Amino acid sequence: MEMFYIILLVFFGLLFLLAELVLLPGVSIGAILALVSYGGAIYLSFRDFGTMGGVVVIAVILLLSLLVVVVSLRAKTWQRFSLRQEIRSSNMPVMPAEELRIGDRGTTLSRLSPMGKVEIDGRIYEAKSTGAYVDPQREVEVVGFENCSVIVKIVK
Repeated sequence: MEMFYIILLVFFGLLFLLAELVLLPGVSIGAILALVSYGGAIYLSFRDFGTMGGVVVIAVILLLSLLVVVVSLRAKTWQRFSLRQEIRSSNMPVMPAEELRIGDRGTTLSRLSPMGKVEIDGRIYEAKSTGAYVDPQREVEVVGFENCSVIVKIVK
């Protein structure tokens, strides 16, 4: 029965070491629990099986810990669990200068203070007013472009 507890403590120590390496990097609770488990297994082995049994358990712990570290830090080990799907699309905004011309007219959908939304030819664009605030549902005219925004002024 003593051997069962020693094996169980070594197994939990290996699990805590693996958790420390993969899930909880840095010296944290995983490393502390691994050391406590290893220490308990070594103590029980020296107490119940003498010096030779303790030395064997220490050697087994060192070998298994080294094996866990090497296997867990290999890149191919975790590629089986990683996502392999590639994202090939992008959400690049349409440049208004490619679709609109200076002089096109539209209607404000929101208040331009100084930025807001306008609808021109059935499409919605981010817009910036040249002057003061512009209320919703006002007619505006395109006077320029800045990055992905349309610069508009109120039609009088």
